[in-house]
Amino acid sequence: MTLLIFIIVLSILVFVHELGHFLAARRAGIRVDEFGFGFPPRVWGKKIGETIYSINALPVGGFVRLHGEDEAVAEDKERAYFFQGKFTRFLVVVAGVLMNFLLSILAFSIISWHSGVPQETGRVKVNAVATGSPAEAADIQNGDVIVAVDGKQVVNSDEFIQEVGTKRGKEVELTLLKSNQETQKVSTVPRENPPVGEGALGVTFSSKEFVKPPLYKRPFVSIREGVKEAVFWVQTTVGGLATVVSQVIQGQKPEGIAGPIGIFQITGSVAKEGLLPLISLIGILSVNLAVLNILPIPALDGGRLLFIIVEAFFGRKVLPVFEKAAHAVGMILLLLLLILVTLQDLSRILGGFKLPGLE
Repeated sequence: MTLLIFIIVLSILVFVHELGHFLAARRAGIRVDEFGFGFPPRVWGKKIGETIYSINALPVGGFVRLHGEDEAVAEDKERAYFFQGKFTRFLVVVAGVLMNFLLSILAFSIISWHSGVPQETGRVKVNAVATGSPAEAADIQNGDVIVAVDGKQVVNSDEFIQEVGTKRGKEVELTLLKSNQETQKVSTVPRENPPVGEGALGVTFSSKEFVKPPLYKRPFVSIREGVKEAVFWVQTTVGGLATVVSQVIQGQKPEGIAGPIGIFQITGSVAKEGLLPLISLIGILSVNLAVLNILPIPALDGGRLLFIIVEAFFGRKVLPVFEKAAHAVGMILLLLLLILVTLQDLSRILGGFKLPGLE
């Protein structure tokens, strides 16, 4: 079942991306030779008008084959991608990224419609306690409210994170408000190097609760919150990429990167939580796909945009043979990167086993 859900999620992400290219090309009058679901070999295809609509054997996305996309030679030059103006080609290329961003807004808007809008409560409430964590050792329980850290009052998540973050490795006193409304003080030591996915104390907490607006306001509020959440994840993804680049420059093994196997595991875990968490994951992954695709790397949409920008700057097209070669090299490098990330996923899954180059 996890594999099926993973394929469906991946197919939605890539299909929506390619749909953006398809719609933009049709709008611009560019001939679309094929719009395929999945990747070849082709299982079924039907030509409607001038476009072949196909279903292919590998159900992990889709593709759009534009007439005259990579070569100057084309049967119908007036409707070939290569002979379109710079602005038209720019819009066709960027449309895929835009569709992924819109998909993320839709996903987060659905979440907001169902769950409501988060509002600060002025209380930091514990939602879960990790097994074997300092919080569990201190008998902190679900539903407890953290009132103060070393006597300093905390009223939101940011304040709590800041106070605990400055006391890693040192004993700290927490003032708790228990479910019976009694106040209790406990002492524990926040971890300096907590396990992946856990904080220093090992608690999941929030200072917000979700409030549903009136029904007549909900569509507008949901879209607004969807946009805010999508922008937040764009910023988070860009920040994460910057961290990875910094780690690579410093000769460190990049952390926090998930390849196909890692995403497969995450999808399986999230799917067990229900439909809404899965929709949220689609929103996050769609943003990630948009940001990664816009990077100025040959073979990606960002690489194609880079060649259009170079053309605009110098006033002439880059030689097709050179651009085609650059995209081929870019594809090889991306495949090598995918293999390395997959090996890192395997190394993590296998625990202590170390794969060459991933120590």
